[in-house]
Amino acid sequence: MSFKSLGLSDALLKAISKKGYTTPSPIQQKAIPKILERKDVLASAQTGTGKTAGFALPILQILSEEKTLHNRPIRSLILTPTRELAAQVLQDFKDYGEFTDLRSTVVFGGVGANPQIRTLRQGVDILVATPGRLLDLHSQRALSLAKVEVLVLDEADRMLDMGFLRDIKKILALIPAKRQNLLFSATFSKEIKQLANGFLHHPVMVEATPENTTAEKVDQLVYKTNKGLKTELVIKLISEGDWKQVLIFTRTKHGANRLSEKLSKSGITSAAIHGNKSQGARTKALAGFKAGKVRVLVATDIAARGLDIPLLPHVINYELPNIAEDYVHRIGRTGRAGASGEAISIVSVDENEYVRAIEKLLGERLQSEVIEGFEPTESLKEILDKKAENKQQNQRGRDNSRNSHKTKGSNNFQRSRRK
Repeated sequence: MSFKSLGLSDALLKAISKKGYTTPSPIQQKAIPKILERKDVLASAQTGTGKTAGFALPILQILSEEKTLHNRPIRSLILTPTRELAAQVLQDFKDYGEFTDLRSTVVFGGVGANPQIRTLRQGVDILVATPGRLLDLHSQRALSLAKVEVLVLDEADRMLDMGFLRDIKKILALIPAKRQNLLFSATFSKEIKQLANGFLHHPVMVEATPENTTAEKVDQLVYKTNKGLKTELVIKLISEGDWKQVLIFTRTKHGANRLSEKLSKSGITSAAIHGNKSQGARTKALAGFKAGKVRVLVATDIAARGLDIPLLPHVINYELPNIAEDYVHRIGRTGRAGASGEAISIVSVDENEYVRAIEKLLGERLQSEVIEGFEPTESLKEILDKKAENKQQNQRGRDNSRNSHKTKGSNNFQRSRRK
């Protein structure tokens, strides 16, 4: 099947050809014709399956076929969960819309709103946005959603995970009731189906891959070791394997910072990316990683969702996620666009439960190995005892700090009374 057979215009075919694509992916083959028929679509598609083009191309075609209004009101709204994904979706719209006269822009938090407001005032046909900044700008009357014809919820499952349901409902109340709705999600959970039932009208269901499956070309491997040996093992794997581009997942922001610092000290260029980092720092880290200047990107789940890193060869789970579905999202960063990839999980004894949950979800056993010198010797009791001891020490530290402040405050009060 060719892109031309999907009914796309010459302007879009020219842009597709310029990007070097010749054959539509499964999600594009299934979604594009239905969207062009102006049907509501509920699509299950992992990141890396070409899903953005699956909705960007038909939206560009639909809007191009209509007469452009003088003041260019927003006619299509695409909601995404993260700033990084929003920026990448905008870039796809710009690339595919290069030979049309449509305008598109993006709004998200973490950066100044004034440049975004100036762009909006010039008029845009397509707006990509994160929910919080969109509502903020709407409350300032910096934009109107009264003419939206096509709404897209991209990575809707992650938006629900991040607590955006209330914001989504507020946005739905601001746009016309008569519109086309497209919902893209990596999984069809009960919550996603409830959300879909609330605003999709007789949707066509499209699935690019079976639910919760991992890329066939991703080799998955578990290395079992002690918790305290994980960093040393990661350094060994990267150094001895001479890996040039590695995405590592940690469970916490603090853990991402700490691991990135240790890797840098060992001579492996590294950057951390998470929600506490400024947008500028996140953009710089990602650009350095893509350009090969940064060898390792250490990320939390939320920050990494939607990152478009083509041909990424290695993903490491420094810590396994406590939600099995997140493992699928993580390792879906590699083995994309037909390329092979490797997903390695460094697992301590307290994470064995997570391994079993992942295996149950995938319906297969994960290959497990032990590297000489990194044999797991800890018992679960030892790890839990250590955690409890650290918790007590942290609590004692906080108590001492509070008592110190109280003492200082009391002494200052006594001195002021003597005066």
